[in-house]
Amino acid sequence: MILALSAAIAVDALGAERVRLVMMPSPYTSADSLEDAQICADMLKTGIESINIGPAMEAFGTMLAPAFAGRDPDIAEENIQARSRGMILMGLSNKFGHMVLTTGNKSEMSVGYATLYGDMCGGYSVLKDLYKTTVFALCHWRNAHCPQGVFGPDGMVIPERIITKPPSAELRPDQKDEDSLPPYDVLDDILHQMIEGERSVTDIVASGHDEATVRRVWRLLDRAEYKRRQAPPGVKITPRAFGRDRRYPITNGFTNLVT
Repeated sequence: MILALSAAIAVDALGAERVRLVMMPSPYTSADSLEDAQICADMLKTGIESINIGPAMEAFGTMLAPAFAGRDPDIAEENIQARSRGMILMGLSNKFGHMVLTTGNKSEMSVGYATLYGDMCGGYSVLKDLYKTTVFALCHWRNAHCPQGVFGPDGMVIPERIITKPPSAELRPDQKDEDSLPPYDVLDDILHQMIEGERSVTDIVASGHDEATVRRVWRLLDRAEYKRRQAPPGVKITPRAFGRDRRYPITNGFTNLVT
C-alpha cells in the first residue's frame, strides 16, 4: 500500500512519463502482490518492469554460508532481501539518473520497522511524516478524488485489495506486520501521544492502552533513533516531524522515558 501511494503521489506530481516503477519479487512475493502491482501500474498509466531478486538472494546465501554456519535463518536473511532491492534501485539511479523514492511511513520509522540500506535507500521520502492509519485514509481519499492541477489520472489509482489486505513486508512465508507490531490503529495512537503530544506513560495508559504495549513502543521509538538519523529527507506535515523537530542522543544509557 505504501508503495502504491508513493507511486500515485509521484505520478500526480511529475506525470506518468517521468515515473519508473520496478517490481522486485522474491520467492516470498505473493501472486496477489504481483497482480496488484501490475493493476496499479495500469491505473497510473506508468507501466512496470520486473527484476527478480532471487539470484541475488542465492548469491548472498552462498557467500555468507561459511560465516552463518550453524545458525538458523532469521532477520539477517530477511534484510538481505530488502538490501538487494535497495542495491538494484540505486544501480538504476546511477545508470539513468533517476531519484529513488523511499516508501517508509512515520509508524514504521518510529519503531525501526525498516531496513538500513534496504527500503530506507533513496533520495526523498514522500510518506515520511504520515502515520500508517493516515496512509490508509489517504489511499481511500485519492481513489475518490483527483486534486486540481495534478498530472495523475481521474478515478481509482490504487486497487482496493492493496488497501484492504493485511500489511506485510513479504520477507518470509505468511509474514504480517502485526507479527512484529501492535495493530496500526493502536500503534499510531500511542505514537501520536508520545511524539506530537509528549505525553507520559501514565497518561497514555490512562487513555486506554495496555501498559506493557506502551512501554514496548516507547523502547522501540528510542532505539530506532540511529536509523532515523540515516533516513532521507521528506515531506513534513505534522508539528513534530522526525529530524530537526525531534532528535535524541544515540547512546546506550540515554532514555527519555517519562512515567
